[in-house]
Parts: sequence; C-alpha cells; structure tokens
Amino acid sequence: DVGRRRICSNSTRSALGTIHSRPALADEFIRRSTMTRLAILVEGLTEEVFVRQVLADYLMTRGVGSYSIQLGGNVTVQGIVLQMQRLSHSFDAVTSLVDYYGFKQKGKMSPQELEARIFETVCERIERTKNLDRSKIIPYIQQYEFEGLLFSDLHVFANQNIVPISAKSLEKLQIIRSGFRCPEDINDGRMTAPSKRLKMAIPEYRKWTHGSQLAKRIGLDVIRKECPRFDHWIERLESLEEG
Repeated sequence: DVGRRRICSNSTRSALGTIHSRPALADEFIRRSTMTRLAILVEGLTEEVFVRQVLADYLMTRGVGSYSIQLGGNVTVQGIVLQMQRLSHSFDAVTSLVDYYGFKQKGKMSPQELEARIFETVCERIERTKNLDRSKIIPYIQQYEFEGLLFSDLHVFANQNIVPISAKSLEKLQIIRSGFRCPEDINDGRMTAPSKRLKMAIPEYRKWTHGSQLAKRIGLDVIRKECPRFDHWIERLESLEEG
C-alpha cells in the first residue's frame, strides 16, 4: 500500500536509531511502522553496529525499516532457520548477515548452497501453516567475512583517524588486495581471513570498534561497486519497498 512505501519522518528516523538496543521500543515501533518491516539476523556485535550505523539509514530512505537481532554465536543452518521462521510472524521480511568464515557445521557447502538450504527449509516450514511470499525470505551469507568489505577502498585507510596505520601497513594491505579479483574473494583460512589479515597489518585494529566506522567512511556505494554479492543482497533489500 502507499503508506507502507512512505519515507518516514525525522521523528520516526530517531526512533529507529534506538530500537536496536531496546526490545520493548522495537516491538512498539514494529507495530506502528508504515514502512516495510525488515528483520536482519546478524552474527554478532560487528554486524549489528554496521546495520545500525550504516545500513539502517540507507534502507530507511528506500522505505524499509530494519531491526537487527543477534544470533549470539549460533551461526548454523538450523539456528538461522528457527529464527527466520519465528520472525516471519512479526516482520514483513527477514534476512541475515553472517560470515561464511566461522559458520558452524557447514561441511563443504558454499555460501550459495548454505543460503539455498536455509531458504528452502524456512519456506517449507512456514508454508505448512500459511501462505508465503517467498521473495520476503532472504538468507545472506557474507563471503568470506564482513571485514572483506573494508578492502573495497584502501585509500580510506590512509586518510582517516579511526585507527592508526603506517605506510608500511597500508602497503601490506594493498598487496593483499591486489592478489584477488574483488574484496569478497579474500579467503577464510584460520590465518588468512580478512579480519586476521587486517589485525596482522594493523595491530591496533578492533573489529567491534573500527569495522563499521571504516565501512561508513568507505561508503555503501563504493562497497557495492567492488563487492558483487553484497551489492546483489542490497538490491534485494531495496526491492522490498515495491512489495
């Protein structure tokens, strides 16, 4: 309906900015919101802060109000399925933002295969009791790790006061980036995952403190241009307004 597509007022914007840490207020916002209501299952604090500080405002301009829910380390197919099924009763759409690195019990499944498994299982369970618009179920697994997105523009590292970095450390990051087609391809080995590489190059780097700040400085437009999987996910979230 027209109301659901309406861009929210400044007062609603302010309310949305606080609901992530206040469940009771979140429930009230969810009941009253005229926007498309989107639940985002996140792996932990790093992703939650990214949603709150970077993604939420952007989606709001597209008529989509987002609310992040931490999985608390339960990053498994079953854990995500259970949460998506539960949240589908309170939200217009549900999605996830979790890393492939550290995903438990994944075996040899790729991010795409895990997403497909989650999608089919969630849809089958929900459809046992009600009709479902399958386009509203959007599992997303970041390949390979959230920190890979930060390699989208290393020039930002040289011109920021978020975390100290030397010219030598910046050169190390540039060498890493040059070895991959795109930031999302930087792999997920125990010592070669993006966050591990950042930590080795910049000992002061703290993912919970610096990750979302750097992502915000880089900007969604640049990240989307450099990271095709992430870009496709954002496109799907943007399309929710049209539903």
